[in-house]
Amino acid sequence: MENRAILDRYHLKESEYGITTGSAATAAALAALFSLNGEVKEVKINTPLGEVILDVKHSEKLNSCSGRASVVKYPYDDPDVTINLEVVAELILKNEPGITVKGGDGVGTVTKPGLQVPVGCPAINPTPMEMIVSNLESHLPEGKGAEVTIIVPHGKELAKRTLNPRLGVVGGISILGTTGFARSMNLKSYKESYRCQIDVAVAGGYEYLVFVPGNIGEKIAKQLLDIEEDQIVQMGNFVGYMLDEASKKGVKQIMLLGHAGKLIKISAGIFNTKHSVADGRHEIIASHAALQGADQQVVGQLFKSTTTEDMITVLEENGLKTKVFNSIAKKMKQLCSSKFNMDFEVTIVNMEGEILNS
Repeated sequence: MENRAILDRYHLKESEYGITTGSAATAAALAALFSLNGEVKEVKINTPLGEVILDVKHSEKLNSCSGRASVVKYPYDDPDVTINLEVVAELILKNEPGITVKGGDGVGTVTKPGLQVPVGCPAINPTPMEMIVSNLESHLPEGKGAEVTIIVPHGKELAKRTLNPRLGVVGGISILGTTGFARSMNLKSYKESYRCQIDVAVAGGYEYLVFVPGNIGEKIAKQLLDIEEDQIVQMGNFVGYMLDEASKKGVKQIMLLGHAGKLIKISAGIFNTKHSVADGRHEIIASHAALQGADQQVVGQLFKSTTTEDMITVLEENGLKTKVFNSIAKKMKQLCSSKFNMDFEVTIVNMEGEILNS
């Protein structure tokens, strides 16, 4: 691929970048148009960062005024679930100006307010939509228009591995991207995908939210609390970022709920809870145990424990479990209240969903 200028400009190795689903959809749509004149092997598209040439997996002329083509979101060094995804576009040439872009099989439909796309529309974000339209406009014959349908084979199944079900995007994945390019381990895009949950909740009128680390926390929250699903927000490891975004959006109160192994890190001022960034679980539990009267032998047992669940067992055996987690929860509320303009509640649980603090 002749994309050296993009790589050089952003100091990237070829293994460190890929294309967005928006770029794949744009390239497929353009290839479908070009297929009216014969087989297409590659296309050049314009993105917000510049021109890029992409390979076309398949193209075919369906009849004198329609074509079909597909582009693969090629692999790069990133855990993105859409890597190697094939994006298909079917195009019908129209005799009147104007371009209509539809979502076909495997492209989700927005069902809740708060996202960048209106309710009832296909989940094709503004930048990809503009890219598809502008790239086609540059190559359509004068006086002609087009109707484009974007299709993602297996998109319905893949969507289950994304946050789309939580965001009210049903029936498939979203066509995303703000630059046309996806960088390896792009934390910005990960954070924004989590933040969308807050946007949906606020658009629904909720001022009280429950923040959980992930799927386990969400499951436990549904078991313990009488709340609407849209009030539960998965924050991943991005605790500080998500709390800051919630504060900016006007959320008044947050319950932090989750397994002790993740949640208690907040009590030590750790607002990115990824294990490789910071841990401190042994130190946190041991220090609060000592504050609650644990002797040196118990503190030593805590430090020798392998897992958080093992430490919980040690505390329970010594009559310290509730006292220690009450102390940790109190510190969490103090730290969060001092950093973010919201009221906080804390519910710390074990793997079975038992509440550890009172």
